[in-house]
Amino acid sequence: MTKIVQKSEQTGVQLSDTPQYPEKLYYKIGEICEITGLPAHVLRFWEREFPQLSPNKTRSGHRLYRKRDIETIFQIKSLLYDQKFTIKGAREFIEKDSGSGVAVSVPTTGGEVLGRLRDGLTQILDRLDRTPPFDSE
Repeated sequence: MTKIVQKSEQTGVQLSDTPQYPEKLYYKIGEICEITGLPAHVLRFWEREFPQLSPNKTRSGHRLYRKRDIETIFQIKSLLYDQKFTIKGAREFIEKDSGSGVAVSVPTTGGEVLGRLRDGLTQILDRLDRTPPFDSE
């Protein structure tokens, strides 16, 4: 029996944007092309441009992608095609995102932007409340 999964919330791509795909340990490049709707040459190009996308290769050179690779592909696709990032900008965004250890999603609606802004300001206020005031002497 094949289990159907949806992409996790790590990459910031909306679940409605991500098609369902069978749960497997490894996927061949042809399967990834069907899942993502991208041609193989685009995936191979992205492997050179994005160090986070690094599928395992067999002795014969066939690419074997894992679930995390699929999530990375969907994140790159969203940044380049939907958010209109340049390749350099998308690479920097993903590097910054993966370097922080916290998954950051790109807000898509005004409500999401305001919610994230409010959360960030609340965190700043909490930090300011915890820090002692400057000495007035």
